[in-house]
Amino acid sequence: MAEERINRIKEVLVIQGKSQVWLAEQLEKSTTSVTAFCNNKSQPHLKDLKKIAIILDVDIRELLVSTKE
Repeated sequence: MAEERINRIKEVLVIQGKSQVWLAEQLEKSTTSVTAFCNNKSQPHLKDLKKIAIILDVDIRELLVSTKE
């Protein structure tokens, strides 16, 4: 069974050449929290997702996995 993905934060970081540690520093969150977001073990609150979109200069929709088949 494939791992369920809800967000694309990790993919966007890779595309931009940025690290999870860097994002954690920008968000003022622990690296553990950001790693959990990136691995879809937990999901950021909407306000944090908006902040991530601003930090990465992407539309918030680019951070989400489409539910359309």
